Amino acid sequence: MAISDKHTEMQNEASMNIDEMKVTEILQLINNEDKRVPDTVEKAIPEIGHFVNEVVESFKKGGKLYYIGAGTSGRLGVLDASEIPPTFSAPNSLVQGIMCGGLAALVTAVEGAEDEYDEGVKIVDVRGITGKDCLLGISTSGMASYVHGALKRAKEIGAITGLLVCNEYKHPEYVDVLIKAIVGPEVITGSTRLKAGTATKLILNMITTSSMVLLHKTYGNLMVDLMTTNKKLWDRGARIIKHCTGIDYDTAMKILVQAGGRVKAALVMASLDISYEEAAEKLKKFDGSLRHTLDEKGIVLNI
Repeated sequence: MAISDKHTEMQNEASMNIDEMKVTEILQLINNEDKRVPDTVEKAIPEIGHFVNEVVESFKKGGKLYYIGAGTSGRLGVLDASEIPPTFSAPNSLVQGIMCGGLAALVTAVEGAEDEYDEGVKIVDVRGITGKDCLLGISTSGMASYVHGALKRAKEIGAITGLLVCNEYKHPEYVDVLIKAIVGPEVITGSTRLKAGTATKLILNMITTSSMVLLHKTYGNLMVDLMTTNKKLWDRGARIIKHCTGIDYDTAMKILVQAGGRVKAALVMASLDISYEEAAEKLKKFDGSLRHTLDEKGIVLNI
């Protein structure tokens, strides 16, 4: 007899005797179950794409993307948001993660917080979410009242709302885009930090990465808008310039320093032999697109 009719709470027949397995058998079982996740995510691509288009339009209007969730869902949202500024030289405020239970809940479980519907409503106003923004609620079970409170309030003020779940779920009227990644029962019953968490991480990666590409943050698959915040990234930036333009490493680093660590501007400087100020102005003219900026002069960089 099934414990629940929700996929995230069902027992997985393949792992019924997991406590009697050898370590290699347990690992193979987990690996076999994880292999199912990408196929499930693929089925949700139309809905993910719909949400990405909304996010890009929001960014172009000066809006932001917010994730909100509890437990693993909230932590993955905070993680994805935190990686956008250094990877794509984006403002810290552009993508933000809201963790149910506050920052303390990132490292310690705050029991019961996800059931606080009114707190979810309040956090939307506390964080200053507006009609220009997008809010993606993440609730693998679909049951987190905190998330639903936030989504309903965000919809009331005109924001675009999305909900990511890992169960069959009726589309709420206050959610613009419903993303379902039904990965099936977990190896350990109800432990959504496993397949559901993996699906969530993949989908959040897809949303922000594709959004940043559409905002001209890459040239080909190169991170030309990365933020040079440490020695490794200064080195990566100089090597990207060297690779794309064919100039030597030392010259590439010199130009990168002149550009204040801004790789995209340095590439324009090196390609057109112009100052940083001129490069910045040309990029602005083409909405930050390195490809379109160089296309004007018929220049194609190495990729």
